[in-house]
Amino acid sequence: MTVESVRPKDTTASAEPPVAGGAVPLLGHGWRLVRDPLAFLSQLRDHGDVVRLKLGPKTVYAVTTPALTGAVALSPDYIIAGPLWESLESLLGKEGVATANGKLHRRQRRTIQPAFRLDAIPAYGPIMAEESHALVERWRAAGGVLDITYESFRVAVRVAARCLMRGSYMDARADRICADLTTLFAGMYQRMVVPLGPLYKVPLPANREFNRALADLHVLVDEIVADRRAGGQKPDDLLTALLEAKDDNGDPIGEREIHDQVIAILTPGAETVGSTVMSLLLVLTEHPELGDKIRDEVESVVGDRPVAFEDVRKLTYTANVVTETLRLYPAVWILTRRAVADTELGGYRIPKGADLIYSPYAIQRDRRSYERNEDFDPDRWLPERSKDVPKYAMSPFSVGNRKCPSDHFSMAELTLVTAAVAHAYRFEHAAHSDARPRIGITLRPRRLMLRALAR
Repeated sequence: MTVESVRPKDTTASAEPPVAGGAVPLLGHGWRLVRDPLAFLSQLRDHGDVVRLKLGPKTVYAVTTPALTGAVALSPDYIIAGPLWESLESLLGKEGVATANGKLHRRQRRTIQPAFRLDAIPAYGPIMAEESHALVERWRAAGGVLDITYESFRVAVRVAARCLMRGSYMDARADRICADLTTLFAGMYQRMVVPLGPLYKVPLPANREFNRALADLHVLVDEIVADRRAGGQKPDDLLTALLEAKDDNGDPIGEREIHDQVIAILTPGAETVGSTVMSLLLVLTEHPELGDKIRDEVESVVGDRPVAFEDVRKLTYTANVVTETLRLYPAVWILTRRAVADTELGGYRIPKGADLIYSPYAIQRDRRSYERNEDFDPDRWLPERSKDVPKYAMSPFSVGNRKCPSDHFSMAELTLVTAAVAHAYRFEHAAHSDARPRIGITLRPRRLMLRALAR
């Protein structure tokens, strides 16, 4: 099904989408999005292809089908805006590639895209492999119980920093970045679904901690940029590209845009990849047979030597485990857009200025798109089976001009990390491990404490 086939030519529809049940006074559906958002969003399609939600005083349109979410993502009638992006604005700013729209966004994509071209990614391969094997060796030396939240974010930050900002100066800052982002992404989700603006300025402990983490992260970014400039070096990396980028008039881009772009690099590199590494380790713990198959595949491909970046394309089963993890546990599980014109979606009128919300988590677990939709089945991504997945029912990196530019980079990194750790270890839960989902702007296990058992 094409986007054109789901986006009607006639935009005179007057029908209003149905309202979801379960709203309460003042908070609307916000309380359900706080209490159990995954279950709430997953059942919305039963009430319609588009349904109305109340978040505090605001009306939001929830889009529930793969075809219509694809239409929203690809249509120029909907831009990056809405409750999600408003909650992220204090972190990401307005001038980074994640939040900008229109001409600014297109110019920023041109600036950063060369760093993520397919032919550029092999240059990052040795760093990805080195960090993957360093993770394995650190666990061997540490023994005992591993705090997987810390370990996952640490490897994600180090890979992003070393590949894209080429600096050992990141080593001492990696822990601060991870701690700050953990606090911020939890607080931002609450601000999105319960938009009680002035109350978040009251000096309560949670608000003070949020503001401290936000201020510290911005200081860190300024330090990174200042260190690079003071060093006088210009390695061929993304940070150099930003510092030498020009605006549409041929002048150097402003300090605010540089700052926001660095944030936009660090945030997905740490939060979304780190969250996915956590989910992968949870999967290997709860499905040990997957780790056994990955170990066998690695040994058949590489023999006795360590797995390397050049092996990634041959590790097809490992990549399918990563893909299935991205389906069932998408780090980016909720997205919002805003209509910039009166339009129509699924036969319903969408007024200009309306906010839309949709959930990759709900779309990618929908029983209408997947047989045994809740089962973890890497073989569903074999070529002869994956062709049956409806279009836009699996898009963990989004689509169109908002597609994550680092999708191939991230898949290579995740496949290498998974191959290295599954080849070396089996995993089991330790005391106080809590695998329940932690609901923030991103999705990941709440507190994963594991023992790595050498094979």
